[in-house]
Amino acid sequence: MINYRYMKKKTVLLFVFEGFADWEPAYALVGISKSNAYQIKTIAMDKTPKKSMGGVSVLPDFDFLNGTDLKDLDDSNTAMLILPGGVAWEEKTNAGIAPLVEHCFANSIAVAAICGATIFLADLGLLNDLHHTSNDVGYLQSMSSVYRGHHFYQFKPSISAQNIITASGTASVEFAGAIFKALDISKDKAVSGWFQYFDAAGYGATRIYPPIIK
Repeated sequence: MINYRYMKKKTVLLFVFEGFADWEPAYALVGISKSNAYQIKTIAMDKTPKKSMGGVSVLPDFDFLNGTDLKDLDDSNTAMLILPGGVAWEEKTNAGIAPLVEHCFANSIAVAAICGATIFLADLGLLNDLHHTSNDVGYLQSMSSVYRGHHFYQFKPSISAQNIITASGTASVEFAGAIFKALDISKDKAVSGWFQYFDAAGYGATRIYPPIIK
């Protein structure tokens, strides 16, 4: 169940599931945590621990009960939903989260999907009319029977369009950069100082040593 009663900061939801690719949203999660504007909460289809692809067990903060939790969702306090990659998207075993994704899109809550999670956005028809990217256009075509957005496909690491962020599975850094921009924290000193260390190749920044992470 989603409960915002005691939350003061705006919330970024991270969807976790068995086998989620834990490294893909990692840069973004650290940057978000460094900001003073947001907090990260994990959400899953149930409250049982989820083991990532890297073997890390995560106990979800929230479970998602369709028909109940959408009523409890505080749209004004929800900033973004992040969908990491994982084989589950190719196996179509995360379909239960569809109402939450569609609700976020309909209510202008940003949705950020990387790697295999872009398949799910394609399955929902969300990529048919906006610019996007993924691992490859052929990847989306082969994995999603309803995908018709090939004319809008961009061969770039990450793309933001209409509150939808998509990224290739090899573009975790660019994915984080797009998320920071969407959340308006890219100029936050703590966030930018840390992020530039990893982003030197992507945006032309000079490589510097990050501040000590406490």
